[in-house]
Amino acid sequence: MTNSSHDTSYDVVVIGAGFAGVTAARDLGTSGHSVLILEARDRVGGRTHLAEAFGRQVELGGTYVHWTQPNVWHELRRHDIPLAAPLDIDTVYWLADGTVHSGSRLDHSNAVAPLAARFFADARACFPMPYDVTAVDNRAIEKETIASRLDSLNLSVHDRDVLEGALATLVHSPDDQGVAQLLLWAATTFGDWGAFLETAGFWPIEGGTKRLLDAVLGESRAEIRLSTPVSAIDDDGSGVLVTTGAGERIRARSAVVALPLNTLGDVRITPDVARPARAMIDRKHPVRSAKIWARVRGEVEPFCAFAPVGKNPVNTARVEYRHDGDTLVVCFASGPSAVGAGDREGVQDALRTFVPGIEVRETAGHDWVSDQFSQGAWAHHRPGNLSGAVPLLREPHGRVHFAGGDIASVGVGGIEGAMETGAAAARNIAAALADGPY
Repeated sequence: MTNSSHDTSYDVVVIGAGFAGVTAARDLGTSGHSVLILEARDRVGGRTHLAEAFGRQVELGGTYVHWTQPNVWHELRRHDIPLAAPLDIDTVYWLADGTVHSGSRLDHSNAVAPLAARFFADARACFPMPYDVTAVDNRAIEKETIASRLDSLNLSVHDRDVLEGALATLVHSPDDQGVAQLLLWAATTFGDWGAFLETAGFWPIEGGTKRLLDAVLGESRAEIRLSTPVSAIDDDGSGVLVTTGAGERIRARSAVVALPLNTLGDVRITPDVARPARAMIDRKHPVRSAKIWARVRGEVEPFCAFAPVGKNPVNTARVEYRHDGDTLVVCFASGPSAVGAGDREGVQDALRTFVPGIEVRETAGHDWVSDQFSQGAWAHHRPGNLSGAVPLLREPHGRVHFAGGDIASVGVGGIEGAMETGAAAARNIAAALADGPY
């Protein structure tokens, strides 16, 4: 039987228990407000997910952080949680013009650097203040896709493959992903794409993402309900009414919506968001990538591998850990249609493009694309949205505030961005509640 009453009330209801929602709830709770977290999954963490595979814990979703990320680093130091040093790797394979090349990391870097310099030449000019994407009129850049930027460089097949391979961990649908987001990411590291990759894809948390999540939750005074999806959020001017999928209605003075962009269309929001934001929500972002773990027989030489999207089922691969005499390799593919975590032989064949004879014993992963509570991986915005619709969702929408890595400014797409927006939503709500009737 559904419950249509709404006699329960809180200062704030936080919808979503990923890093954005948990951060917002912690900050609001410790400032004295009553907070309820509603999470659709049966666990916290959102698109981070530390889970069991191969007899150990592995990260099935978001993983990497860095000391240059202020929100994450503050929390890690606060809770005395170190980073885990990655394996030292000096063998790189890259597929270009139908041939697998190999060399040291320096060899690969020297091949990529002049091409990346051309691709990212205007990153700082477009985003001189990366924390404010509206500081410069980028309407022309916002019309470009990654594919159109690559076309404009008039590269040889070989050079284009080298560059596309270097981008391939984060580029899976170049005809749909806007180039502006890549330029913004590079601008955060002074236009250096290699430096950005260092901050975005190498340093895991010792003990995993859940260790940091649990530390933040441990400070929270919020009540949390799992397996409780939300169907509607109504701001009537005097408060917010949140309706769960089971029909329960919960009253609050304000709400934080910390859901993945691709799931926002499943929640009715009244009054509706601004038209550009609604169009972005309805169209969804295009990243459908697959993260796959492969357990490889024996302790193989540590390596990285790169291939352009569409020219090998696995676009990037890297040896990540040793485990019980074997090697764990983390792989990224353009989506489950290319190769999925359940396709051991397909992953093995793809890795043999780079390392002939490599034997994949097991594979593991989570299909974020078919997961109804994510419907995709991290957000990479379509042309026009990064400096148009996204900033609209960062602004308070009456009593409803949005948060999440998908709509972050500097940290868009990552754990840093999630914590950044969660903290900002909490500050905005706390200030509004302190001003009196709200």
